[in-house]
Amino acid sequence: MIVKNALHFMRIMRVSLRALARNKMRTFLTCLGIIIGVGAVIAMVSIGAGARAAVESRFANMGTNLLSVRGGSRNVGGVRTGGGGWVRLTVEDANAIGQLPAVEGVSPSVSTRTQIVYMNKNWNTQVQGTSQDYPLVRKWELESGTYFDESMVRSAAKVCVIGADVYKNLFEVGEDPLGKTIRVSRVPFLILGVFKSKGDTGGFGSRDDFIAVPYTTAMKRLQRADFIQSIDVSSVSAEMTDEAKRQIEDLLRIRHRIEPGADDDFTVQNMAEIAEGAADATNILTILLGSIAGISLLVGGIGIMNIMLVSVTERIREIGIRMSVGAKERDILLQFLAEAIVLSMMGGILGIALGVGISKLLKYISYFSTITTVVTPGSVLLAFIFSASVGIFFGFYPARKASKLDPIEALRYE
Repeated sequence: MIVKNALHFMRIMRVSLRALARNKMRTFLTCLGIIIGVGAVIAMVSIGAGARAAVESRFANMGTNLLSVRGGSRNVGGVRTGGGGWVRLTVEDANAIGQLPAVEGVSPSVSTRTQIVYMNKNWNTQVQGTSQDYPLVRKWELESGTYFDESMVRSAAKVCVIGADVYKNLFEVGEDPLGKTIRVSRVPFLILGVFKSKGDTGGFGSRDDFIAVPYTTAMKRLQRADFIQSIDVSSVSAEMTDEAKRQIEDLLRIRHRIEPGADDDFTVQNMAEIAEGAADATNILTILLGSIAGISLLVGGIGIMNIMLVSVTERIREIGIRMSVGAKERDILLQFLAEAIVLSMMGGILGIALGVGISKLLKYISYFSTITTVVTPGSVLLAFIFSASVGIFFGFYPARKASKLDPIEALRYE
């Protein structure tokens, strides 16, 4: 019985392929709608998945136990400043936070952007004022050299550690930057080390384009500031992050003399929560892009239905002859349904190749070079199943119409 059914299936497929081969151009143009639809779905979903991967990678490199303390808003003379518009964080605040039981490391942060010079080369980059705990808090290792220590921070030493992009733009390949002096806003700084590269982040810019200096040096020599812009904090573990956040909020409310019920003049952000929100946003983007591309698959399915209806009309006499020699309604239905499925599956296979090819080519086009694409097996399988389903759905009506033809009327058809 199994062998008989297999032979019957092979016979139907052979007849379907022969029928499609009679009009090769029409068959290709019919497949084209499915090819474009499947290719667009895979390409769009890969862009969305790439955006999610870039966001996750960026936050993973920061660590899952990272908190950021920043300035909040304040009502000044009836006018409320925006978020981050009121900065009153002090070095003493940072030191007090470092004493909390749920906190592992603290790094006050003061940043500015300026021109740096070495010999006859210069580069505009971000200067990040940090403490000696910055590599611990931000989970950032050094490629070479050492990081500045607590004594250098206390004495506001003119030392720095440079990012990989700064090294590439100021030094020759293979040149040792350690012990060299660069000028930051005309102030000489001794290079102690070079950070390991973390690379691009899929449209978020390079994380390696900066130099780190002691925050005391940045405040006194580069910005002449009395307050620090933010405080990076790492909790003792990922599980203790929420507890560390609560302890920091309670401490700063006491230190800043904030009355019960009054708004905080600071904000404490959990990077894990921000990462989760950003990942949800990219998921919505992926669904939106996939849905828009999926519309073209429906258009391709309508094209299959249209061509199959034309094929039924053209082959009415053939259907009548087959019925007169013993073909049943089920045989006619399966034949035309098989043709529709073959069309959609051929389009699906070629569409998968097109979608994967587009996803891979985007990184070689300069305009899209910052876009990260990730082609997942799930998106390929989903697109293929959807294309086959389109063939079954839109091919069923023409196939059923062919199977319901009256054999005598079909034989009389001219």
